[in-house]
Amino acid sequence: MTSEYWNDLKDYLGKVADQQGWLGESIAVTARALSGIEAIGRPSHDDYPLLKGKESIVEAVFRDARGHAFTDMPGHFRGTVEEVLAMPLADNYERAVFVATLNAVLRKAGLIEKTVHCKDDEPVECAKELAEYITREFGAPKVFQVGCQPRMAEALSRKFEFRITDMDADNLGKAIGDAKIEPDTAAAADIEWCDVVVATGTAFANDTAQQFIEGGKPVVFYGVTCAGPAHVLGLTRFCPKAK
Repeated sequence: MTSEYWNDLKDYLGKVADQQGWLGESIAVTARALSGIEAIGRPSHDDYPLLKGKESIVEAVFRDARGHAFTDMPGHFRGTVEEVLAMPLADNYERAVFVATLNAVLRKAGLIEKTVHCKDDEPVECAKELAEYITREFGAPKVFQVGCQPRMAEALSRKFEFRITDMDADNLGKAIGDAKIEPDTAAAADIEWCDVVVATGTAFANDTAQQFIEGGKPVVFYGVTCAGPAHVLGLTRFCPKAK
């Protein structure tokens, strides 16, 4: 557990669970990796990380509430909220289980919504709405996208000066509009260059979000993973099609 925000997230989850009487109850939190079709359905495009096998969604189920988190280290977990809070969050697997659990518990408490991934061609609609949202909120900014959600990248690159980084080595150098996908080591320079950062919520599960939060530029986090973290930390989140 390295980034400063983890203590805040743990404290918040513990407080909510304690207030609701959920810490001491033998209510199980189950987490499992969803298949690509379970997670995103059958979209028209097949280049999403979920369908390429590069990432998975871990789903935490708490009572009747579900919470999703993207990860490159999927796994199964069954235990109590208290056991999740005791995790050291030392790797992407533990962080994904924690974030998915945070999302499910806060959803059950009525504090957040939209914690389950959208499906089929909703990512295309989401990308169009994101470009409109950025125009409405920021005008004509230079946009730095973190994480290659391909439909978002296409929509943003058509409307704005655009840079993008990704952790998938197979994506590096690929052209999206006038931009080429850069490695994550380019993030610091791209933050300095841009007017707004559009960052994948997966940055919380892989513990890279701190550099964007502290980068000195407006940040819009996107996706289901950051539902709970964005609520707790008071960050901007864009995820209109999630369930």
